[in-house]
Amino acid sequence: MNSQLANYRESDWFGPLLITVAAIVIVSVFNPEFLSPYNLQILLLAIAVNALIALSQMMIIAIGQMNLSVGAIGGLAAISFGGMMEVWLIPWPVAALLALGIGLFAGIANGVLVAWTGISAFVITLASLSIFKGINLGITEAQPFYKIPEIVKLLGNETFLGPLPWLILPTVVVAVGLWYLLSFLPLGRFILAVGGNAHSAELSGISVAKTVVAAHAISGLLAAMAGIMLVGRLQLGQPTIGDDWLILSFAAPVIGGAVLTGGKVSVAGTLLGVTIVVIINQVLVLFNIDPFLVQVVLGGLILWAVGVNRWREVRAQKTEKRLAA
Repeated sequence: MNSQLANYRESDWFGPLLITVAAIVIVSVFNPEFLSPYNLQILLLAIAVNALIALSQMMIIAIGQMNLSVGAIGGLAAISFGGMMEVWLIPWPVAALLALGIGLFAGIANGVLVAWTGISAFVITLASLSIFKGINLGITEAQPFYKIPEIVKLLGNETFLGPLPWLILPTVVVAVGLWYLLSFLPLGRFILAVGGNAHSAELSGISVAKTVVAAHAISGLLAAMAGIMLVGRLQLGQPTIGDDWLILSFAAPVIGGAVLTGGKVSVAGTLLGVTIVVIINQVLVLFNIDPFLVQVVLGGLILWAVGVNRWREVRAQKTEKRLAA
């Protein structure tokens, strides 16, 4: 029992899980409305969308890179989804598939440029962020698309079982799919291997270039999915969708145990990181706290998570040296 508990403590998700449970208990004691069905629905809606944003960045962190254009890709997919339905009267399922295709293409473009040029993903995605955002504003002229079909609005806000919203379903499917990918499929192992040591991965026969492109393609697809879901949630195609995604996209995976140098990420940890961030935002609303404090708290959580990861690395290195001696 003690050894099993010790293993849990070493897990990436254990610390975020304790914080999540403690936060829920403390907040509900001070404000019982926190666990009301309506508030739970709001929390789950936020988690459903934010989880996709965080998982999108997590896939790039897994290969030891970063994607600054996650929000721009999601925003471009969102306004493309809204625009196709309003301007071209395309049925919403077809518009959604085309918008997902735009996100996939944008992710592939990022990956190809990174792999082909050898330029840092930071620089490439910083440039593509500007390009995608410029296209967004060029299409919309900074004006929202309002004529969203009722079925899209319904799926974006209604529930199907108590407080469970429809939007949680695709997020659960994606989370389970990514967990299976990273745990059991060759591509997932390749992604983690490239993040751990790209040179060693290449020597073992893994195509680093193809793996980088695949990771960026998945990231773009997930960002587009989050953008589409936000159109339903907000009930309009807002050009500003994605503008505030960047900090969240890094905070949640890092809080969940991801190592920024690559090779180690956790789907469960990332989901718990998202839950912590969502709870923080909800607490600000319930207790009328100044919203600027959320940035301070997020910064502190990121430093805490990075510090814990570094402590684990140092302890592991000392253990290895002791065993070698």
